[in-house]
Amino acid sequence: MSAPVPSAILNPHLVQDRFRLGRHPPAADLAWVIERYWTVDWDLTGRPPHVQETLAVPCVNLVFERGATAVVGIMRGRVERTLTGRGRAFGVKFRPGGFQPLLGGPVSRLTGTALTLRQVFGEPGDIEERILAAGADDAGAIAVVETFLRPRLPAPDPAVVRIGALIDRIAADRSILRVDDLAAIAGVGTRALQRSFNRYVGVGPKWVIARYRLHEAAERLAAGRPVDLAQMAQDLGYFDQSHFIRDFRQLVGRAPGDYGRAIAERTGGP
Repeated sequence: MSAPVPSAILNPHLVQDRFRLGRHPPAADLAWVIERYWTVDWDLTGRPPHVQETLAVPCVNLVFERGATAVVGIMRGRVERTLTGRGRAFGVKFRPGGFQPLLGGPVSRLTGTALTLRQVFGEPGDIEERILAAGADDAGAIAVVETFLRPRLPAPDPAVVRIGALIDRIAADRSILRVDDLAAIAGVGTRALQRSFNRYVGVGPKWVIARYRLHEAAERLAAGRPVDLAQMAQDLGYFDQSHFIRDFRQLVGRAPGDYGRAIAERTGGP
C-alpha cells in the first residue's frame, strides 16, 4: 500500500469552486501498476476561465479527454491547465515505475512529453470513443480501461514493486534528503539506483527526493497557518533559507511567503 503523499494541487481551496475531482481505486490485480483512476469535471459556463496549477509527480498518466487523449510522461516543472466552458477528463495514474511494463523500455523516453495511444500501444481500437461515451459513468469507464490494459501487461515485475516501495519511503520519510540515503536503504550503489530510476520511473532519485520535499512545503503553506520559513527549510534538508526560497519560487512561481499569504487571504486564515 502506498504511503500518503503531499498533494500536487496548488491553491487547493479553489478545487470545489472551479471543478470536481474524483478518485477511484483499481482492481486488485492491477494495483501493482495503477495507483488510482481520477476524474475532473468542470462547468464554467458564463464564468471566467480558470488556470489550474499542479506540481509534477513521478508518475505517468493515461488521460482521456476529447481532443487531448494522451499518455503523459513526467513534467519536470509546474503544469498549468486552462479550464473553459464545460468539460471532463478521465485519467489513469500509474504508480511510480508502474508504466514501464506497458512501455517495455526506459520510462525516461516519456519524460517531458505526451504521446498518442497509437505511439505507445500500437492499434488502440475504440477505447478512446468508449471511455468518452461513458461520460459520468466512472465504473463503466474503469471497466473499459481495465479490459484494455490487462492483456497488455506482462507478469508482475518485482522491480516495479521495489521501486514503488522506495518512492513511498521518500514521500513518507522526511529524513531521506540525499541519494546516498536512499541507496543505503535500497542496498545498492548510487549508479545502480540511478539506472533503475531512469528505466522504471523516468527521472532520477535526486529529482524525486527534492520534489516531494517541495510538495510538502507547498502543502504546509496551503494550510494557511503562519510558518517559520527558516525552520521549514531546515526540516526539508536545505542548508540555508535562501536556497529553499529559490527552489520553491522556481517550481511554484511564487516565493513561499507570498504563496502562503495568498492562501490565507483567500481562505480567511490568519
